[in-house]
Amino acid sequence: MSKTILLIEDNFEMRENTAEIMELANYTVITAENGKEGVSMAKENLPDLIICDIMMPEMDGYGVLYILSKDPNTCAIPFVFLTAKAEKSERRKGMNLGADDYVTKPFEEMELLTVIESRLEKSELFKLGYEQNLQGVTSFIGKAKGLDQFNQLSENRKVRVYHKKEIIFYEGDYAGATYFVSSGKVRTYKINDDGKEYSVDLYGPGDFIGYLSILEGSEYKDSAEAMDDTEILKIPKEDFTDLLFKNRDVSSSFIKMLAHNVLEKEEKLLSLAYDSVRKRVADSLIQLQEKYNESDTENFEIAISRNELASMAGTATETVIRTLTDFKEEKLIEVKGSKITIIKPNELAHLRF
Repeated sequence: MSKTILLIEDNFEMRENTAEIMELANYTVITAENGKEGVSMAKENLPDLIICDIMMPEMDGYGVLYILSKDPNTCAIPFVFLTAKAEKSERRKGMNLGADDYVTKPFEEMELLTVIESRLEKSELFKLGYEQNLQGVTSFIGKAKGLDQFNQLSENRKVRVYHKKEIIFYEGDYAGATYFVSSGKVRTYKINDDGKEYSVDLYGPGDFIGYLSILEGSEYKDSAEAMDDTEILKIPKEDFTDLLFKNRDVSSSFIKMLAHNVLEKEEKLLSLAYDSVRKRVADSLIQLQEKYNESDTENFEIAISRNELASMAGTATETVIRTLTDFKEEKLIEVKGSKITIIKPNELAHLRF
């Protein structure tokens, strides 16, 4: 299927000649003669790539890029400046705003087509997405490093094994890295003024931890602890921010990777506010199953202390013990020491009181 390119250029001859070059290369070309018209056409047509002159009436190219970068529907469209200005200061200004490349006038036909092909290929690369595992993240970072902006990324990404109960980071620590869970289980927790611990969230293979603190430029908001032997990939803050902020393709793809657990957090807050203790304990068990039942076994077994489960459900340990006894008598679960086997996950998931 032919790719669509939006060309924004105020000079009639330049616009017609450039459009003809791209059409001969089998691209579908739509054109705009000024910045304001270009913004409207970009939002209306959502092209695969935008080529835009800098110096134009109505609105210059910087203004076009700024407006489109703020719109969720257009922010990830590759953007190439077409300009007679070759000064480093102008290039830097455009790149800081998020431009993906420059073509300086006058240009050779192959120079223009090579830039277009390169930008479209890289855009497709990040649209494909990556699996939520170590191989996928390594591939993602490797592809990102292939871009010019990432040639200086450090190589300080190390996989480390954290043993059960070992702390990955503490609440209040300087947020110097984000952590990717390659295998195992992690929980984050906070301690209130009375010294009582409560769980904030659970993480498993494919999850990132600590990235919100980096985005906010603050300390870690909670502590993170391994629930069993866990492999963690540490991504230094500098690498993370380079990946996230210096290229719109990477930013769009990485945000999708990070955002998959937002809905879960919202649902958990609603549960804590409105659900009964029985339902909260049941939901916590189901959450453990959904997070950590990697082999999709019929009767899932999890080893978790009653204190940890109480922390997840937002209730007292004694209440969790009584509730688990009820579930056992109702033949929803089996209990052997610290190990809980979920026998009837569907019934447990649909408890209403």
